[in-house]
Amino acid sequence: MGRRVVVTGLGLICGVGNTAEDTWKNLLAGKSGVARITQFDPSNFACQIAAEVKNFDPLNFVEKKEAKKMGRFIYLALAATDEAMKMSGLEVTPELSTRVGVHIGSGIGGFDVIEREHSNLLNGGPRKISPFFIPAAIVNLAAGHVSIRYRAKGPNEATCTACTSSAHSVGDAFKIIARCDADVMIAGGTEAAITPMGVGGFAAMRALSVRNDAPEKASRPWDSGRDGFVIGEGAGILILEELEFARRRGARILAEIIGYGMSADAYHITQPAEEGDGAYRVMVTTLADAKVQPQQIGYVNAHGTSTDIGDKLETIAIKRTFGDHAYKLPVSSTKSMTGHLLGGAGGLEAGITVLALRDQILPPTINLEQPDPECDLDYVPNKARKVEIEYAMSNSFGFGGTNGALLFRRWAQ
Repeated sequence: MGRRVVVTGLGLICGVGNTAEDTWKNLLAGKSGVARITQFDPSNFACQIAAEVKNFDPLNFVEKKEAKKMGRFIYLALAATDEAMKMSGLEVTPELSTRVGVHIGSGIGGFDVIEREHSNLLNGGPRKISPFFIPAAIVNLAAGHVSIRYRAKGPNEATCTACTSSAHSVGDAFKIIARCDADVMIAGGTEAAITPMGVGGFAAMRALSVRNDAPEKASRPWDSGRDGFVIGEGAGILILEELEFARRRGARILAEIIGYGMSADAYHITQPAEEGDGAYRVMVTTLADAKVQPQQIGYVNAHGTSTDIGDKLETIAIKRTFGDHAYKLPVSSTKSMTGHLLGGAGGLEAGITVLALRDQILPPTINLEQPDPECDLDYVPNKARKVEIEYAMSNSFGFGGTNGALLFRRWAQ
């Protein structure tokens, strides 16, 4: 059996809040972060809405001369990490540095940088391409900058597995500590793909909601009127520590991470497997890893993107995993408020799941007005709910049929 791992800090930034506590407060109030896109003119786009991070100044976290070396996804990761590290109270000393690692995922990375530099190439030729183009755009540089800033010299990794990226990063970081390859991991994910190519690409697939006249109503998981997901941006970072290490330094423990599973659909590049097979197997694997019975789970923070087939198949997978308990099990999608952070979703939602356990209250699924008859579980509709739960799961599924799930336990010791 591996070493026990706990969460001692978290940082969240997304369309509904620029800190963990603001995000949490607004989620519990059922506030939507979706509005008309401001980062570019969306007038000619089928989808003109997104859940943008608001009132964010990267120069609060990055020196001006360094900012030009980074894409927006890196700024967001640094902002979330700053909050998480302050919450944890951890100081990375020279003696500790080799036992502290970083694992931050992103599904797309610096789309904004790629588009800008491509424009520079077309308009001015190759001499106009910034020498910082590549390191500002590539996925692992969020983890790289965090490692450099905090002098974390342990494992330094980045996962790029579409919308499961940061769930995999948190899970892999958990296992790195459990097997004694580090004592602390800064883990999670980040994404900033609200760009012309990002929005245009997903819209071309007809994956995005086009409810442009009512943005706050557009993300509506499990509702019969759903017409696609809403793209969001932001970051979610957790500080994971080996339990005894955390205790020795007197850290405040928020929750314990006890299970992690992975699976592949091996079915289709974008469509989930029939009967939710991959989602079902990843939840079963996660329960087995944690040695927890299905009926012990008190909450699932679902992938719940607000797509027609995805919501139906996740519902089927939950029923297959939990049996009769599925109808007693609260399941909600906070993407109804934050939009879908793509590769950043798993980190954000892991943090939300930790807060649900800490405060014993479940965030709602908003905009659930006329439930799809095929989606008939308890989705915590429209209003937060006080509960008494010990275990909560967070699901993430991605293009290419890549799945991840995380299981957390309330910390009450």
